[in-house]
Amino acid sequence: MLTLASKLKRDDGGKTGRASGASDSAHRVSIRDRLLTKGTCKASFPDEDKLHHFQLAVSPDEGYYQSGRFQFEIDVPEAYNMVPPKVRCLTRIWHPNITETGEICLSLLREHSIDGTGWAPTRTLKDVVWGLNSLFTDLLNFDDPLNIDAAEHHLRDKVKFHCLEESRQLVTHSRLFLLLILFHHQTYI
Repeated sequence: MLTLASKLKRDDGGKTGRASGASDSAHRVSIRDRLLTKGTCKASFPDEDKLHHFQLAVSPDEGYYQSGRFQFEIDVPEAYNMVPPKVRCLTRIWHPNITETGEICLSLLREHSIDGTGWAPTRTLKDVVWGLNSLFTDLLNFDDPLNIDAAEHHLRDKVKFHCLEESRQLVTHSRLFLLLILFHHQTYI
């Protein structure tokens, strides 16, 4: 059985750690480049020593969520690729397929699926990146929602649904801007 742990050991020549910081950096860049095929997605590694834990920022360029920036946390378990990565949305969002607590409804992340659209060992992290990006465009699903309130809100009033999401994005950006101003002000006091 091929797992992330065995693949990392094999790729690393059986060593437990990398010899130099330069090779770590090159390895991270290689992983990031292989994952990111769309300009709307950007990966980052909060801990350079944990390549199995990373964040993905999705900035849709079309649809209801255009110009937003949505942060996801992705943990790749040791049993990967036999089991899917664990994904959580860190950005509070009004979305039919994402709860306000960050749970995500994306069929390819399901470990067991009757219809065959769930996780399979042939799937890759690239599929996950594309799937998360597509949640804001072609996979946006109001008919089979995880967040029923958001889907019903869209059904009742599409214009207000769009305005609510835009205002949430504006509030988030405003809070960040205010925090930056406060931080900047604190450094000069």
